Amino acid sequence: MAKAFTGHTTVSSLEEALGTGHSGPVPGLVLIFAGRAPLARVVRLQGQSIDLGRTELSASEAMDSGISRQHVRFVLDDAGFRVSDLGSRNGTYVAARRIESETRIPSGSVVRVGGSLLLTVSDIRPFDRHGLGNRNGTVGGPALRQAFDAIALNQSVGMVSTLLLTGESGTGKELAAKAFHAGLGKPSAPFSAVNCAAIPKDLAERLLFGSCRGAFSGATDAKGHVQAAHGGSLFLDEVGELSLDVQSKLLRMLETREVLRLGATSYEQVDVRVCAATWRNLRDEVAAGRFREDLYFRIGQPEIRLPPLRERLEEVPWHIQQVLDECSRDRTPICATASFVEACALRNWPGNVRELRAEVRRAAASALARHSEALKPADLSPTAGEPIRRAEAGTSAAPIPEDEVAAALLAASGNVLAAARHLGVDRGKIRRWLERHSIEPSAFKRS
Repeated sequence: MAKAFTGHTTVSSLEEALGTGHSGPVPGLVLIFAGRAPLARVVRLQGQSIDLGRTELSASEAMDSGISRQHVRFVLDDAGFRVSDLGSRNGTYVAARRIESETRIPSGSVVRVGGSLLLTVSDIRPFDRHGLGNRNGTVGGPALRQAFDAIALNQSVGMVSTLLLTGESGTGKELAAKAFHAGLGKPSAPFSAVNCAAIPKDLAERLLFGSCRGAFSGATDAKGHVQAAHGGSLFLDEVGELSLDVQSKLLRMLETREVLRLGATSYEQVDVRVCAATWRNLRDEVAAGRFREDLYFRIGQPEIRLPPLRERLEEVPWHIQQVLDECSRDRTPICATASFVEACALRNWPGNVRELRAEVRRAAASALARHSEALKPADLSPTAGEPIRRAEAGTSAAPIPEDEVAAALLAASGNVLAAARHLGVDRGKIRRWLERHSIEPSAFKRS
């Protein structure tokens, strides 16, 4: 059976979802939101097409009146997914736009039907293996759980002294570091987390390695973060921000398991595992002379990438619900509408989970203040989740909403130039959007 999460999770078993004899990727759908609550229900494309309606897409026995009995059809062919509305009363929406005819959509598309949201996925099997939802207060889906499994696998074969986590800000690197620390199997072992970007350069050595009385004016005998992590794990977030001098001392500590406090004349032994994290490409930093090559090869393996939220859209309803549960404690309960969750899923969120949760919290506070019990797309700030762009010479820096780009490409049947003209932008911006999401223009061509 699927790995169980607390909450509303209803992932089918592998046998139920797939049948037998399947060894390769199995494209399909995941119902991620229904009945104003997050879900995780796998929908396999039976044969090459499937018709879905009120019974299949409602959250429970309480049927969604906004969904027709036969509402939407999904077809799978060699080029991907096609979706068409079956003459429903309330329509079918892709990228928040109502479709008028059969439309080709890429994997990772969000489709709204009544109060339910479906996500097209290239392979539904990871949802069965890893589950989706809120486990012990931590929201996670297949992409995040696969990263955690990779950490556990490396630890099981003895690669346990260092770990490098890469990924954008807000993707959950500290959660992964704590999973690395948990692999010690010692609940009482210390976990010392350091944000290297927040340490003043002239204080980095003292804060990391400690100091002795008299080392400088006002100096006292003090442990550093390394000594504080003795017997446990040291998490160096944004390790690429450390100066070259401090990097050399960090390398020596890793090689010798000894540390020299500032002002000391003798080394002291330390037993510490190091998990480093960065949003930078350390290979590029090495090539530019900003990061020591020998330190990179010491901490750079194994390297595990944490995918951004835009590659983990299935988690979006769960993060929203977790924040709303926190905001509703001892207050009037507040919920999210399907269109609000859809609007969140369509934004880029350069700050990832951290930014999404902060914005939902702000929107919830605003809604509660005006005595509204449901979040709608209008509750989102216009700039929330949008890329921060620098203005090019002679041009405007106003961002193009994700849903508008997708809608323009759909309307233009994948014609990049036509979509650019419709939006009033250079077609290079559309091509960069496609490259960023790894989508071919042909994915938007209509049959």
